[in-house]
Amino acid sequence: MSGQPMPCSPGEISSLFLFEKLSPEQLGRLCGEGRVERFEPGPVYAEGDPATCFYVMIEGTVVLYRRVGGDDVEVSRTSQRGVYAGAMQAYLGDQVPQVYNNSMRVTEQTRFFVLPAQSFSDIMREWFPMASHLLEGLFFGSKNTQRAVGQRERLLALGSLSAGLTHELNNPAAAAVRATATLRERVAKMRHKLAVIASGAYDPEALTRLIEIQERTAELVAKAPALSPLEASDREDALTDWLDDHDIVEGWRIAPTFVQAGLDVDWLEQVAAAVPEDILPGAVGWLNYTVETELLMDEIDDSTNRISHLVDAAKQYSQLDRAPYRVVDVHELLDSTLLMLSGKIGQRIEVVKDYDRTLPQIPAYPAELNQVWTNLVDNAVFAVDSTGGEGTLTVRTTREGDRLLVEFRDTGPGIPPDIRSRIFDPFFTTKPVGEGTGLGLDISWRIVVNKHHGSLHVESAPGDTRFQVLLPLTAPAPAPESDQDAEPAEEPV
Repeated sequence: MSGQPMPCSPGEISSLFLFEKLSPEQLGRLCGEGRVERFEPGPVYAEGDPATCFYVMIEGTVVLYRRVGGDDVEVSRTSQRGVYAGAMQAYLGDQVPQVYNNSMRVTEQTRFFVLPAQSFSDIMREWFPMASHLLEGLFFGSKNTQRAVGQRERLLALGSLSAGLTHELNNPAAAAVRATATLRERVAKMRHKLAVIASGAYDPEALTRLIEIQERTAELVAKAPALSPLEASDREDALTDWLDDHDIVEGWRIAPTFVQAGLDVDWLEQVAAAVPEDILPGAVGWLNYTVETELLMDEIDDSTNRISHLVDAAKQYSQLDRAPYRVVDVHELLDSTLLMLSGKIGQRIEVVKDYDRTLPQIPAYPAELNQVWTNLVDNAVFAVDSTGGEGTLTVRTTREGDRLLVEFRDTGPGIPPDIRSRIFDPFFTTKPVGEGTGLGLDISWRIVVNKHHGSLHVESAPGDTRFQVLLPLTAPAPAPESDQDAEPAEEPV
């Protein structure tokens, strides 16, 4: 992509702000090693091509683009004389990949001073050795700082997730321990009842009927209906009255257990009809142990299943034993992230899942998408907390053309317009010192745009902030790991 060569005038290029302080000898060398070229409307160079030249615009209009997904997104348009682009990092040599970080087009006849990348590198090091060292140190220092703080960001997120997971695991684990201790006590009392039965206190025929009732009772416990608080209270009162009328000791304590198991007065009447009146209190006590034992086993089963579910969610979140790049269901990733962050989200923030379950699976790096979801949910929680801690987080998925949209909407105060354009900048944060590194959104941007060829943008108003992630439905060539370190959109200076 070359233009029409034209004469290079040292006087003309000295009028450009980059070169206005150079000596005549230096200007002569620039014209000797560089050239002036005129370009007709159209492309000048393409993103990803080897960076062979440094361009400084003399006159015309230049537009820079970045490739986002399958689209060319305009990032800068200017007619200012002296703006530059191209092989801006040539002075770093082979320490970084020397490729164009954007695409450049001109919309009208435009003239550039064009300097070969090698000449630009040699001149920078010869004429400005101190500046070259400072720029090199700034470039790599920024990269190292960003990498270190990025690792710190991940550790902070991991700590938050670990605290939330520990909290979530503690509840069912503690419930299982309590239920097991109570179950041991009930089983001990049932053994005592067995000793009474073995002593011959019960008629064999009555004992047979009692065992049949016990079996039916266990089946009823497994099928217990869910009652409203008012229905449960009414049934407890009715059962308590029946137990008191039949001289059952501590009927008020037994009644709630029977109600929880789905038993009612009709069932008690069946028990009373099946056994002699003199052994009815003992039979009810025996059946109460049966009911309590069944309920406790259900509680242990529910608790251990919940623990298993949390462990599965943690495994899904971390993507252990999974291929790094594979076809995934984004809803599984979203659910595992929300579960892992449930402790941080708390009870005061309502989570609404507006999922389109008909969406197909997509090719992605699932562990890294989970990192994006974590950052966006964390920001939403922080925003809602800043308004008093009560609000709504809505996670929505839908299809937009050939891409899948994942939207995180919060009811926080919104992002002020004057900082909205900076929120994806590295190290920019609105959180208090020590609470945010300013890399969460920058990392998310790199994962979505550079690794998944998608897009990430925000729409914000007070009470309605939406971060929108668009991901391709089909598989582009997987981005190499180093792509995540590529710079965001570069603008001509």
